[in-house]
Amino acid sequence: MDNENNFEFASQNSFKKSSIKHTSGGFGKSVFVPFISGILGASLVMGVCFGIPTIKQNLLSGSTSFLKETSSSTYDNTDNQIDITDYSNTSIAVAEKSLPSVVGIKVTYQISSIFGSSTGEATGSGIIISEDGYIVTNNHVVASESSSYYAIQEATGISIKLYNDDKTYEAKIIGTDEYTDLAVLKIEKTGLTPATIGDSSKVKVGEFVMAVGNPLGMDYSVTTGVVSAIEREVQSDGNVYSAIQTDAAINSGNSGGALVNSAGEVIGINTLKLAGTGIEGVGFAIPISSTTSIISQLIENKTVVRPYIGITGSAIDEYDAQRYNLPQGVYVESVGEDSPASKAGLQKADIITKIEGKEVTTVDQLNRIKYNYNVGDKVKLTVIRGTEELEVEVTLVATPQETTNTQTQPTPQPQTQQGGSIFDFFR
Repeated sequence: MDNENNFEFASQNSFKKSSIKHTSGGFGKSVFVPFISGILGASLVMGVCFGIPTIKQNLLSGSTSFLKETSSSTYDNTDNQIDITDYSNTSIAVAEKSLPSVVGIKVTYQISSIFGSSTGEATGSGIIISEDGYIVTNNHVVASESSSYYAIQEATGISIKLYNDDKTYEAKIIGTDEYTDLAVLKIEKTGLTPATIGDSSKVKVGEFVMAVGNPLGMDYSVTTGVVSAIEREVQSDGNVYSAIQTDAAINSGNSGGALVNSAGEVIGINTLKLAGTGIEGVGFAIPISSTTSIISQLIENKTVVRPYIGITGSAIDEYDAQRYNLPQGVYVESVGEDSPASKAGLQKADIITKIEGKEVTTVDQLNRIKYNYNVGDKVKLTVIRGTEELEVEVTLVATPQETTNTQTQPTPQPQTQQGGSIFDFFR
C-alpha cells in the first residue's frame, strides 16, 4: 500500500527533554550568557533604529519591496488575470442596453374551483420585438390551466409595465403556441425600444449571460451567470424543449424575459427552472433563433401552421427493443384517413427509424425534425415493416384545424409492473 501521503506522528518524532552534560566551563558561561547578550544587543539597536524616522521608513520599505518581489516572482501570470472592473463594466453596459426592452406582465385570471369563483393574478416578463408594441413572452404566462381541484380560465386582463414608465398599458393576445410555449402580445404604443436579437446557434458553453425580468414581481431585476449547456432536452407540461441551460438565477416571474449575451443581444427567452432539495442554479431558456418563424406566424396568422404526416405513435425504448428483438424507433399506432401517411402507404405497426436519414427513437424527435420542413415539402421516412426495410416518401400538408396538439405528441404507453408496454402482444 502506498503510504506516501499518509502523515503519521511516530514516537521518534516526539519532543523529549535533552540530557545535558555539564563541562568544567559550565553551560551558563559558554552558551547561555553570550546568547542572551546577543539578543539584548540586537533589540537595543533595532529600538534605536525605529526611533529614528528615516531609518524606520527604510527598514519598512525594504520589507515591503521584498514581499512584492517575492509575490511577483512566485505568481508571474498577471497576463492571464482579468480586472474585475472590466466584468463589472460589461454587466452595467448589458443591463443598460437590455432593461428598456424588457417589460413586466401582470395577468388577471378568473378561477373556478369547488369553492366557487375567484380572481387571481400572476406575473411574468416579456421582450419588446417592435417599436410599435409587439411583445413576445411564454405561453404559460397567459394560458389557461386546470386540475382536478380548479380551472383557470383565459386571462381576463393583461397589463404591461414599461421600463422607467409609471403608466401601465393594457395588452391583447395576438397569438399563442402551446408546443413551443410562446405567445405574442400587443400594446397600443409606439416609440418603444425593441430588443437586439442575437444568434443562439453561435452560443458557447461558458460564455457570459444575463437574465433580465421581473422575478417574484420585483420589477427590472438582472442576474448573471454563464451558459451551462446548449441543446439540453427538458420536458414541461408534456412538451420537450431543446433549451439553453444557465446558472443565472431564474425565478417565478422571470418567465418570458430575456437571456442576453455580453453584447446585450437576446439569445434566449427564459422559460423555467428546476427546483427542489439539492437543486440550485439550473435554469433554461428557449433559444431565440428557434422562435423567429413561430413569432412571425403568430403575428401574421395568430396561429402556427405546422407540417402534418398523419399518424399517432409511441416510442420503442431500449427495454422493449431488446425484449422483443425490435429496432428502436417510432411505432405507428394509427394512420389518419386520407392523410399524407395513408397516401404514402404507411401502415399500422410500421416502425419509423429515420426521417431524411436522421435517426429517430421518439415522437418528439420525429416532430422536431419534421418541423424544420415546410408545408408542401417531401420527406423520406425509413420504415421497418416486419423484417423488411422500406423508404416511404411523404408530402407534408398543413395540420388540420381539428387536429389537436396531443396528436403530435407521444401517445402514453400503459406500463406493467415488469416494465412492459403496448408491445406485450409480441410475447
